[in-house]
Amino acid sequence: MSAPVVVTGLGVAAPNGLGVDDFWAATRKGLSGIGEIARFDASGYPARLAGEVPGFRAEDHLPGRLLAQTDHMTRLALVTADWALADAGVLPAQWDPFAMGVVTASSAGGFEFGQRELQALWSKGGQYVSAYQSFAWFYAVNTGQISIRHGMRGPSGVVVCDQAGGLDALGQGRRQIRKGSKLIVSGGVDGSICPWGHVAQLASQRLSTCPDPTRAYLPFDAQAAGHVPGEGGALLILEDAAAARERGAHVYGEIAGYAATFDARSATGRPPGLTRAIRLALADAGTLPDQVDAVFADAAAIPELDRAEADALTEVFGPHKVAVTAPKTMTGRLLSGAASLDVAAALLSIRDGVIPPTAQGGRGAPRAEREV
Repeated sequence: MSAPVVVTGLGVAAPNGLGVDDFWAATRKGLSGIGEIARFDASGYPARLAGEVPGFRAEDHLPGRLLAQTDHMTRLALVTADWALADAGVLPAQWDPFAMGVVTASSAGGFEFGQRELQALWSKGGQYVSAYQSFAWFYAVNTGQISIRHGMRGPSGVVVCDQAGGLDALGQGRRQIRKGSKLIVSGGVDGSICPWGHVAQLASQRLSTCPDPTRAYLPFDAQAAGHVPGEGGALLILEDAAAARERGAHVYGEIAGYAATFDARSATGRPPGLTRAIRLALADAGTLPDQVDAVFADAAAIPELDRAEADALTEVFGPHKVAVTAPKTMTGRLLSGAASLDVAAALLSIRDGVIPPTAQGGRGAPRAEREV
């Protein structure tokens, strides 16, 4: 059997809370971070809501030299990684640099930075484009900046993916631990709440255009009509279980099972791959369906996708056999940061013995748990 891989540290930047404590307190109470976009004037766009991380001032956490070369998304990721390492009781300078690595997920890279530099190019000329544009927009920038900041020279990488990205990064991080790395920073922090990024997401035709924050994102609901985008996510510290115990680390839980599948093109008539992915993950974990206490749903809020997810859960677990929740209704869907934030929430659920609600509500408005 492969060596167990555990989570020893969490770092969170979410629309309903900056830091693990604020996020988890808001999530348990059903407090939403969804509201009208404040990062730019979205009044002329069909979708005008988003989940934006509150109260984040990068200059309070990072040196000035990093501010000039990083996108807002990367600043969130750097601070989140700092918090995750501190939570794990890890001082990277005391570790072998080649035993530590970083695996993150990204859907778009630093869109806001890229937009600003392209505007400078169009309006002023190439001499006004920052040299940092060469990497600040790139998908791998979070991995690169975190590894440089903490001297992590071991196996690292990036998974370019949307909603499943945070899970794929954790799966790859687990592989690196099993190959011999001692510590991997993994997960996803994402976001492109800027005009360029917003237009790109609108092109998917999956964003909710409802102006009411209490009704805009309604997964598994008859009135579901798309999701609300958001920014942020979670980074986790992965370690070999035996090594973590030896150093006396607090363990949130084990990454026991992982699997990934692809859906065939709709024209083929083949069923979605989600049922197979769930079964493969359970088999990887050596876990039976009736041993699962809760499922944190993808919650696309697109009727056909919600139906496919509901059918897959029913097929694997049976009707009404497992609790299903979607706390991302309080944050919006955070691109590749969504899944790792769900994993963080699941680990906190295990710690506290609670299941967070599925809630609809505007920024700061509590809502009762919904049955999913």
